[in-house]
This record gives sequence, C-alpha cells and structure tokens, in this order.
Amino acid sequence: MSGHDTTGFTGPAPADGPWALRDYALIADGERGALVDPHGGIAWLCAPVWHSGAVFAGLLGGPGRYRVRPADHWHVWGGYYEDGTLVHVSRWVTRDGIVRCRDALAVPAEPGRVVLLRQVRAVRGDAVVDVDLDVRGDHGRRPMTDLRHDGGTWRARTGPLRLRFTGAGHARPGPDGGLTTRLHVPEGGSHDLVLEIATGTEERGAGGAALDPRSLWHATERWWRAAVPDCSGTAAPRDTRMAYAVLHGLTSATGGMVAAATTSLPERADTGRDYDYRYAWVRDQCYAGIAVAAHGPHPLLDRAVGFVTERVLEDGAGLRPAYTVDGDPLPPERSLPLIGYPGGSNRSGNRAGHQFQLDAFGEALQMFAAAARHGAWDARTAKAARIAVEAVAERWTEPDAGLWELDDRWWTHSRLACVVGLRDLAREVRSPASTDWSRLADRILAATRARCLHPDGYWQRAADDTGPEAALLLPLARGAVPPTDPSLAVTRALVAHRLAEDGYVYRFRHGDEPLGDAEGAFLLCGFTMALAGHAQGLDTEAARWLERTRSACGPSGLFAEEYDVAQRQLRGNLPQAFVHALLLECSARFGGDGAVTAAGL
Repeated sequence: MSGHDTTGFTGPAPADGPWALRDYALIADGERGALVDPHGGIAWLCAPVWHSGAVFAGLLGGPGRYRVRPADHWHVWGGYYEDGTLVHVSRWVTRDGIVRCRDALAVPAEPGRVVLLRQVRAVRGDAVVDVDLDVRGDHGRRPMTDLRHDGGTWRARTGPLRLRFTGAGHARPGPDGGLTTRLHVPEGGSHDLVLEIATGTEERGAGGAALDPRSLWHATERWWRAAVPDCSGTAAPRDTRMAYAVLHGLTSATGGMVAAATTSLPERADTGRDYDYRYAWVRDQCYAGIAVAAHGPHPLLDRAVGFVTERVLEDGAGLRPAYTVDGDPLPPERSLPLIGYPGGSNRSGNRAGHQFQLDAFGEALQMFAAAARHGAWDARTAKAARIAVEAVAERWTEPDAGLWELDDRWWTHSRLACVVGLRDLAREVRSPASTDWSRLADRILAATRARCLHPDGYWQRAADDTGPEAALLLPLARGAVPPTDPSLAVTRALVAHRLAEDGYVYRFRHGDEPLGDAEGAFLLCGFTMALAGHAQGLDTEAARWLERTRSACGPSGLFAEEYDVAQRQLRGNLPQAFVHALLLECSARFGGDGAVTAAGL
C-alpha cells in the first residue's frame, strides 16, 4: 500500500549539528558510500565515485542535504542493518506511532551512477514524514540548477552531474533551491523515494528504464544474498556477516577497496591527525583478502588479488602504499571549502601515496599464497608474486615508513611481514624458486633477530627503538616464528602488560604519556592480540580479546580505527575496513570444531 505526499510542509527542516561517530550508519554499493544520521539525514555522500566531491557534506559542516524524518520532532531513534547487508533501517517512536525508513544504495552498481533508495513505512499509526532534498556537488560548490518537474519526476543538475528524483511529485522548491515536501503514509503502508545521481550527457535510464523502486529493491536484496556467505561456522556469525557486508560495500568493481568512506574525521581532537581514507591501501586490501581466504574462496578474495596483482605488475619495486580505486596515484593534499568535523580538518588527498612501505610486499605475498591455496592463482598473479619477491630481495635492508606511515626507519614489523609472506609462498606454490624464497626469509629473519630482538627476549619496534609494538603480534601469529618460539610469548605478554588497558590494546607508547591520552585504543591491535593468543593455543584468552575488541563498535555495528576507552567513543574515519577484516579473520579462525567460540564463553 503506498502513501502520497502533500505540500503541507513549508521551508527546510532546521539544520543539524554533527553527531558522535558511533551514531552514523553506512550504506554503500562498492563505488561510493553514504553515512546516515539518526534523524534520517544523509550526512555524507561523494559522487560519482569514492574520491569525488561530496554532494552531501553535512558531516564536515558543508552544504547539501537529504533528510527523511518524522514531522513530529519529539521522537526516539533506533536503527539496525538487515542481516548480511548494508541495507539500513532507521526506526523512530513518535508520540503517535512508529515509523521506519529503509535505506540502501542500489546494487549492482555502476561507477558513473548512484541510486539511493529510501522506503518509508508506517509501522503503527499513520506516519507524517518530512522530506528535504538539496544536492550540491563538488563539496557544496555546485547548487542544483535546471530544476524541473516532468510527469512525477524531478530533474536537475549539479555541475556535471544529472539528477532524477521520484516519489516526491508534490514537492516544492524552497528559497535556497532545494525541494521540500511532507508525506502522509497510512498505517501499514509504505512510500518509496528514489534519487539518481549520474554522469553523462543524459540521465541513465532515459528511453524506457524507469526508476522502479520495486525492481531496484528486489535486485538489491538478491545481490546482498549472493554476496555475503552464511558464516554459521564462525565464532561470531552475525558480526562476521556484517564484516563481509562492510568489505563488499567498500570494494569497487575494479577490486580496489577504500580504507574508509570518509575524510578528515579526527583520531584525536585538534592534533592534525585526520586524513583522507577514501583510497585503496595495498596493505588494507591484503588484510581483507587474507581474512576472506581464512573463511573460504569467496569472490571478494579474487577481487583483492586482482587489484593488488595489477598494481604490482605496473609499479614493481616502486609499489605505492595506496591508490585510487581505479589504480591511479593519489591526489596531493588540499583543503576543502568545509568547516570540518569538530576537532578535525577539511582535507582531501593523502601524502602516503609517495612513501615506501616494505611491509606491503610482505602482505601481498601472504595474500597471493592464500589465493594459491584456494586455487585463485593465474599467470598474472604468479608473475606479480615473482616481482614482489624480487622487490623484497632488493629493498628489505632499506628504511621504510612502516605500517603506521611514520618516519623512515628499520621497522621490525615490515621485515617480519616479509618473512611470513616468503614462507607462505614457498609452502603454497611449489616451484624451482621455492627454496630460494625460504632462504631469503631465513636471511631476513636472522638479520632482524640480530637487530630487533631485545636482550629481554621480545621483539622491539625498530632497530633503534626498544619499545613494544602491538602490530608485531600479527606477523608473529601468522608464522614469522614457530608458535613455540619464546619470543612470541614474551612479546605478547609485554604488549598485554605495557600496551593494554581495560581489555583494549594500543599501538605503542607516545613518550611518557599515559595510554589513552595521546590516542585511542587501536582496534586492529585488539584483534591481532586475539590472533596471537590463538596461535599459542590459548583459545579462551584469545576469545576474550576478540569479545572485548568487537564490543567497541557503534550501535550500527561499525568500527572506526580507534576507540576512546574512557568516553566509549569511536575515533577516526568510518568505517575502517581493516578493523572489519581482522574481526572477520579472527571469527573465521576461531570457529569450527574444537575451537572456543564467542558463544561458548
């Protein structure tokens, strides 16, 4: 049963301030993503692709808005994802009833076309809902122009982008050029809104393909059912399906996976540590591929392998740490015409694209080996693996920027990651070169042990830094040393003693500052702690680290990079892909026969 809209509402809804990061939800289709706030606003959406200008920039205090919310502002919000999807449902309890709004970006997606689906349903009582749309491309620089109404469809432009908007035929332009209307939906009924933003000289779908919400919703539901596996044999099935959905939503058809959907969200207020993560980091891509491979030979593994293979073939030993999802170099940093999220900045672009990060080669080799184990191996991947090995052999003695993209030093993690990759490749790919790969791994480990193993028996951060480093637990858990090697146990115990607090794990100490003062707990490291315990056979302890770390998400289930333990707040860009990847890997490795699962604690 469909509702209808009327023109009873005049003027735009009052502007919203920013919400705490934990309160946002993500809808995404692989080519771009949108953040939805608790009041039904699309707070952030870049179009047509991830690193394009934002058409809705409210997250960073900019213009552009698309709100669908109860007209009765006295309401309580709740929300959830439909299991195994990035279809998000906002739910509002008003004075007179219950209203839901189902949101999704339609899939399968096209790089030059975004279709945003919103379905309002009156669950209890009649629903009265206000709709407010103002699309402003290029981070707000391009207002809507050529606005016209044609047979129930609104059409407009914002710069080079063309718009179609259906389901709001009775809307009226406001004084600022946006569209507003009020929907009246009878109890039990629903009403669909479809917004299309597309490139090209003509709107996609012209000439017969209407924006039919029923078919778009059905295609989207089918796509998600096919994309996300059941995961019932894992330690945390629902969260694992959620992690798969997030990784799928962040991964383009090119195979490139953005590190996060946003830019400039602060890791710590007013410290300058806020970056643009709308690009594909090779390391993060490999973490996702390795995690997926821990569960099975799913298509997401093929896409990750394909993207990294092409980057290695193109750039060889000059592999960049990060690329656009199209495989292009990152643009330089620049300021955007936006206020910025409180405590953050307004930057676009990222300087990390020009760094040398040795560990990316090691992670790539680990992922290639995982692909070979599942039969996802072809001549191009084999060639890329050989090039990556040659790059490691050529450059492993050089200082590099390391996992955390800091100053160039002889970082321990980078060398141990390469040791794991070389050994995995030698084990999974039987070739005349396998022995040479193993010997190179032994040589790198021996040199790293001589320079980076502390006299007290733990692996220190770098050759010139004796401090502990939680990231080291990942290559140690994956086999840089045997599980019985004392250095694994000593390093893990030191990290637990010096870098953990209240069950959460931090990266490293910043001078003499207390943990939590310089930065939040690093959620990736909580999951690496769990993997390290699992590698030692400490299944119950590993499951405890897993459970504590996976509790640090927002109500929607999304993880950021960091977690402020004292304030129970997310910090940094959202959602952080590699955190979801490590959750997936932990859950896949801990599940199954004989493992201690989360449900069994």
